[in-house]
Amino acid sequence: MKIAVINAGSSSLKLKLFDMQTQEVLLVKHIQNIGEKESVIQTHHEAIKSLGLDFTKLDAIGHRVVHGGAAFSEATLINTEVIAAIHALIPLAPLHNPANLEGILVCQKKAPNIPQIAVFDTAFHTTMPKEAYLYALPLEMYEKYKIRRYGFHGSSHAYVAKKASEILQKPLHALNLITLHLGNGASVCAVQKGVSIDTSMGFTPLEGLIMGSRCGDIDASIVLYMQRELGMSLDEVDILLNKKSGLLGISGISNVRTLEESESENARLALAMMIRRIQKYVGGYMALLGYVDAIVFTGGIGENSVQIREAILESVLFANIKSLVIQTDEELEIAIECLGVLEKIKS
Repeated sequence: MKIAVINAGSSSLKLKLFDMQTQEVLLVKHIQNIGEKESVIQTHHEAIKSLGLDFTKLDAIGHRVVHGGAAFSEATLINTEVIAAIHALIPLAPLHNPANLEGILVCQKKAPNIPQIAVFDTAFHTTMPKEAYLYALPLEMYEKYKIRRYGFHGSSHAYVAKKASEILQKPLHALNLITLHLGNGASVCAVQKGVSIDTSMGFTPLEGLIMGSRCGDIDASIVLYMQRELGMSLDEVDILLNKKSGLLGISGISNVRTLEESESENARLALAMMIRRIQKYVGGYMALLGYVDAIVFTGGIGENSVQIREAILESVLFANIKSLVIQTDEELEIAIECLGVLEKIKS
C-alpha cells in the first residue's frame, strides 16, 4: 500500500511517499522557488513532473489543505463538490488554499484514476465547543460570513497527541494534554479526552502566540489606528502583521536559534515576550482542562530548543506536570488518515 502525501505551497512543493504496511518513507522531495524568475520550475505541474514519480502506480494521493472551514471534520475523498468547497474557502486562506488546490488539480491530471484525499489543518479543531470558536461579535458575523475561530496545525496536534498516548500508556480518550507546536508558525492546543477543545490560532493563523514574523494576539483597534492615523493601506497592514512583526519585529531576527545566541537586548526581549505569551496560554488551558496529564512540545523550536522549553516550564504552576518532547510527522498523520478513508471505501 503506497500513499504519496503532497503539500503544495504558494512557491514550494513537498512530497513524501510511504509504504503504509511498514510506514517506511520511500521518497522525500522538496522543491522551492516555484514561479520565481531564477527558477527553472515555473508551475506546480512542472514541479510534480520533475519528481520522477509514476503517480498511476500509487494506491492514493493525500493532499494537505490548510483551510477546510466548518465543512470538513475529517479526511475526505476529493470530488467536484470538495474542490468547489476548497475554492470557496480561498478568501479565508488566500495564501494557502489556492496552492493546495493547484496541487490537487495537477495530480488529478497526472493520475485521474487514483483516489485523491484532502486532509485539512482545521479538521482536528472542529470539536471545539461554540463558546471556544465564536468571537464576541454580532452573531450575524458568524452566521452570514462564517467569521469564527478555526485553528490550524491540526495534523501536528493530532499526531503528537496519539504519540503521547503511546508513551504514557494511557488511552487517548482518557488523556488531557496541552500540545505546543512551536516553529516559525506556532500554536497551542488544549486536548481533552483526545479531542481539541481550544487552540490559540483563530480565523487565520495570525492569532495567538508570538511567532517568527507574525504578531499573534493584539488589540484589534491597533489595526484601525494604523489605517486612520498612520495612513497605512490594507495591504501594508496585512504585510506588517504577518511578515514584519513577531520576533522579527522586536529584534530584527526571526530565527530562535540565532536569537538564543545573540547578546542583543532586543533579542532577549523578543524571546521573553514569546515565552510569556506561551505561558499565558498554557496556564489558561490548564484552567479549562482541570487536570493535565502532560505538556507536549513539538515543531522545530519545541523539539530542539532546550532553553525555550525550560523557560516555559519555569513557572511553579507547571512543576508537577509531565513534559514530553515528540517529533511531529504531519505527512505520516496525513497518510494514516488517507488509509482510513481507503478502508471506508472498501468496506
